[in-house]
Amino acid sequence: MASLTWSTYLAPPKPVVAEQFAPGETAEVWSPTSATLIQGERDAVLVDALLTVREGQALADWVAAAGRNLTTIYITHGHGDHFFGAAPVLARFPSARLVAVPAVLDKMRQQVDDQVLDGVWRRRFPGQLAERPPVAEPLTGHTVELEGTDLVAVELGHTDTDGTTALHVPSIGLVVAGDSVYNDVHLHLAESGGGGIAAWLAALDTISALRPSTVIAGHQREGADDSPDHIGHTRDYLRYFDEAQQRVGSARQLYDVMIERYPDRVNRAVVWRAAQAYKG
Repeated sequence: MASLTWSTYLAPPKPVVAEQFAPGETAEVWSPTSATLIQGERDAVLVDALLTVREGQALADWVAAAGRNLTTIYITHGHGDHFFGAAPVLARFPSARLVAVPAVLDKMRQQVDDQVLDGVWRRRFPGQLAERPPVAEPLTGHTVELEGTDLVAVELGHTDTDGTTALHVPSIGLVVAGDSVYNDVHLHLAESGGGGIAAWLAALDTISALRPSTVIAGHQREGADDSPDHIGHTRDYLRYFDEAQQRVGSARQLYDVMIERYPDRVNRAVVWRAAQAYKG
């Protein structure tokens, strides 16, 4: 059984075409997004694959530089910014399998529907996306094998969207958390009404129970560490937002309360979208 290692690629913030901006802001960017390569002596597994064609090409170059045979791309959840970029990676590594659990496949199919792909994603990132982003094949069981070691898909239910997962590597104490954990970046809460926050908190309990030594967040500030403490930081953010949204009366008030509490987290645009989703 090989001793596994891991490394993380971080796509930096990029401009978004937006019809409105958060209060006081004059532009919008997309949150920095991670992809993780888990490596054995010969083979490797990539977790998530970013958004744009250019990001996917840079990611493929980075994977190739590791000098491993890419066997699998595992997608943690169905948001397009974590799998649209798989097209150029698969073009570089045509023998690799793109896989996800069935709950993630359901969300992926929604994201590539023309109404969402053209009406949402291409409007925000014109001319930057694959013509037809690939959808994963279903993962058999809940494990991806890498040189005799099992990487375990852990279903989490709702976190920042429905049907999310993390990939757990027990042998090295690693959890690649997708968007269940955020690392010094504002949380996407626009999809978490109607019990979503409670479900997300339960998902964090599931991750904590794995007792990981390393937790890689799907969105993280450049240079941030990968401490499991970010599970607790994410939990605290969720609880504070939930209390605030019950206390205040308007989207602007909710936005202001969250920015006052977390002035330095990356990407205020997602706070404004969450505030509007909760308060109209």
